[in-house]
Amino acid sequence: QASQEELKAAYRRLCMLYHPDKHRDPELKTQAERLFNLVHQAYEVLSDPQTRAIYDIYGRRGLEMEGWEVVERKRTPAEIREEFERLQREREERRLQQRTNPKGTISVGIDATDLFDRYDEEYEDVQGSSFPQIEINKMHISQSIEAPLTATDTAILSGNLSTQNGNGGGSINLALRRVTSAKGWGELEFGAGDLQGPLFGLKIFRNLTPRCFITTNCALQFSSRGIRPGLTTVLARNLDKNTMGYLQWRWGIQSAMNTSIVRDTKTSHFTVALQLGIPHSFMMVSYQHKFQDEDQTRVKGSLKAGFFGTIVEYGAERKISRHSILGATVSVGVPQGVSLKIKLNRASQTYFFPVHLTDQLLPSAVFYATVGPLVIYFAMHRLIIKPYLRAQKERELEKQRESTASDILQKKQEAEAAVRLMQESVRRIIEAEEARMGLIVVNAWYGKFVNDNSRKNEKVKVIDVTVPLQCLVKDSKLILTEASKVGLPGFYDPCVGEEKSLKVLYQFRGVLHQVMSADNEALRIPKQ
Repeated sequence: QASQEELKAAYRRLCMLYHPDKHRDPELKTQAERLFNLVHQAYEVLSDPQTRAIYDIYGRRGLEMEGWEVVERKRTPAEIREEFERLQREREERRLQQRTNPKGTISVGIDATDLFDRYDEEYEDVQGSSFPQIEINKMHISQSIEAPLTATDTAILSGNLSTQNGNGGGSINLALRRVTSAKGWGELEFGAGDLQGPLFGLKIFRNLTPRCFITTNCALQFSSRGIRPGLTTVLARNLDKNTMGYLQWRWGIQSAMNTSIVRDTKTSHFTVALQLGIPHSFMMVSYQHKFQDEDQTRVKGSLKAGFFGTIVEYGAERKISRHSILGATVSVGVPQGVSLKIKLNRASQTYFFPVHLTDQLLPSAVFYATVGPLVIYFAMHRLIIKPYLRAQKERELEKQRESTASDILQKKQEAEAAVRLMQESVRRIIEAEEARMGLIVVNAWYGKFVNDNSRKNEKVKVIDVTVPLQCLVKDSKLILTEASKVGLPGFYDPCVGEEKSLKVLYQFRGVLHQVMSADNEALRIPKQ
């Protein structure tokens, strides 16, 4: 967003710094010529609105024009941007055509009641019954894929298989969704299964106002007992920036009325719901706290009470890798007993393992369901997950370093040459600043700093940027914009792919100050 005046001022300052005639040493003169030519090329591109628009959109490849076609240079910047947006839309549509957005769930129910509900007298005469029996008593697998047909039409194919105690079945569904306008969409659904007959459904979504929407889903289920119609309507409204209110009415096989309020903020998620229906009526309150750490840790608890009894649930979930989230929930209820639910989300796939521990309220079952997953997680995190992620990060960084080694070497040589050429200008700037008791950069470093004791075995990778920063001081002020500092004159990247900071020790009005700034953070010193 730099203006032409800002570009001219920067160009004049760099020309004075790198002009070959200002350096008598042959080696410095050669280095100055190379940097002066780079500055001149940059100004030629950025001072012309047409070439600047091409560069802003395409980078250097747009200026070279070799091997691929680009927008006509005669067009205005506005036309070039419009053409680029059109090409971008076409690319997005092609990407949409290739995307199937697969989603899947695998659920494995485990019956481990023999661990706690074991009666010795029943096993006295049974040979080989010294070990408790743990068995899988139910499984569920579902999968869906989306196939975009046009920019507004999408086909969704889904299927599921379920089995419990040796009995099971499955179904397959095909849905066709069309976005009718910016306010709504409609969906037709066709399904069939081995336990139930054909299914025909229609779903409609519509924004009534900017803060309110309605969803209606009607279905006809054909079976040997006849046709079973069903209708579900949901009305939702934004109560405030972070709060949604829902009213749901369901008519059919399990008729019910439900109202709920959901509040979702950066640090918490709160839900309260009330349902009146056949066969289940209940009230539910749940709360989830979101910790602001890099692992996105969440702790949750809920209370649900109704005709079926009372259930208390508590648990936690945590990010264990870039695409994986692991969670565990303990469920304690009357008359349901105690269960442990383990869930792993890997990208768009979900793996769910509900483990039923006991039909009774046993303190020992609650204790082991709570402590057991914590002990196993921390042991696995320390012994397996953490070393694996560290090794993976090191491999990625090494690969990135190898691919950019030649470019970084060139940038380093340019930065070192720029620092040598700045020496005379920096000497004059320091003399002027000392005379007015102004801003003098005593020391400055840029790169990777290790301040945390947990990372003390990592190497510090910094470069001295005292001279380049002093050269940027003007009228006792140093102002850096909100962008990576790698591109500043006299800077280069000392640790590719790693987090970088700028540390400055400076003197102003005869008093020493120190400031630390993140790589992409704006910096203005002296601090106001």
